[in-house]
Amino acid sequence: MNDADTFEAYDEHGGEGEPKDERGDEGYDGPEPGDKDADAGASGPGGPGNGPRPGPDPDQPPRIPLPRSSVEDTGRPLPDLATDPVPLVLEHRVLKSLLGAWALAACSPEEALAVEAHLGDCGSCADEALRLREAVGLLHKAETLDLDPALRTRVLESCLERRPPRIPVPGWAAAYDAETARLDALLQDFGDAEWHAPVRLRWFRSDEATSRRTTVAGVIAHLLTVDGLVAVALGLDDPLGDVAADRPTPSARTEAYWRASHFPPTRSVRAPWREQSHDLVRTASFTGGQAGAMPVSYGDFSLPLHDAMLDRAFECWVHAEDIAEAVDYPYAPPSARHLHDMIDLAARMLPAALASRRRNGLAAPTRGRHLGLAGGPGRSLRLEIEGLGGGEWLIPLDSPAAVGSAEQEVAHVALDGVEFCHLAAGHIPPEEAAAGQVGDREAIRDVLFAAAALSRM
Repeated sequence: MNDADTFEAYDEHGGEGEPKDERGDEGYDGPEPGDKDADAGASGPGGPGNGPRPGPDPDQPPRIPLPRSSVEDTGRPLPDLATDPVPLVLEHRVLKSLLGAWALAACSPEEALAVEAHLGDCGSCADEALRLREAVGLLHKAETLDLDPALRTRVLESCLERRPPRIPVPGWAAAYDAETARLDALLQDFGDAEWHAPVRLRWFRSDEATSRRTTVAGVIAHLLTVDGLVAVALGLDDPLGDVAADRPTPSARTEAYWRASHFPPTRSVRAPWREQSHDLVRTASFTGGQAGAMPVSYGDFSLPLHDAMLDRAFECWVHAEDIAEAVDYPYAPPSARHLHDMIDLAARMLPAALASRRRNGLAAPTRGRHLGLAGGPGRSLRLEIEGLGGGEWLIPLDSPAAVGSAEQEVAHVALDGVEFCHLAAGHIPPEEAAAGQVGDREAIRDVLFAAAALSRM
């Protein structure tokens, strides 16, 4: 080996050491003996080794160790420099101040590594980090654990296609069957605290928002007594028993039941309500669907049985939402088909509600307009329902006996399906309900307020 080769081997290995055998050392990358370029570089101007050298190979690890990291002084294992980042060394107070950001996953990778290494040694910070992580979990939006409302219908339809029932449930009772089952599923895990959670029932009366304070158990008692109107029409027992109500209206029956209770209603009310709902569906099924036209009296008005069952399904869903809101639990709307049927019932009831408001001086008079013949076309408002349960309805404005007419359309209102149901339930003010309005402003106002007037306790 010549002098130039010895100098390069000595320099590359960082100091003292014995010259390496140029043929046997795998780490040696100097020139081979007799290389003309090496000889030229070695004997060039400026002395041995001053010729041009090739740069380091980027694919090879460095031959000279990197400077010592301060982590070596802690006694912990050294990180793998090829894969692991070098953790930051921070004071305890700094690491403690980073716990909140770490819980929110807002730290940089280096800060997160330093915090996690610190949590293995500091018990107080580890406890605080656990509490913060649990608190972060509460910030996420609550998600319902209930199944899709349409899943029950799909499963039943699939089963019934394979083996039709001997006694099928009438289509007009299916929504009530589904909504009572959903509400019962919500109630099944309630403890005493949930049953006594305060609930505020809301509706509109004389164009003013009205409310009544009760509990979750009180709401179920309300559903029990009003469903009893349908039970009585079908020849079943009246849940009021010997309790006398001032009037045969839903509100009067509910108040009578509440007054007759020595104590506020408790979870014990669930069993008779659920049993009654089963009896209603079963009895309606045994009629073969032929009893759909049977009148059900609500005191101030009557509905045919098929509409009364839809009305009970609608109120069951609305009050289930009231209960879910009281216990801070999400609750989904009904299936699209059932929601469409409920909207259709409300749309069919609007002409009579308009006429009632006009008789009471709450709606604009007809002002000499021709009411037309019963069953004939009249001035109409187009009600367009968007989204879930959507569709279009032509609402006659001047007479409940008239028929909606596209040729005599004077106004157009567009609302979301669930929003329209909340309007009909008295849960939102009429002034805030319409998403889109075109045409006769007076007619639009009358229809929106008539929809809110459909609500009751």
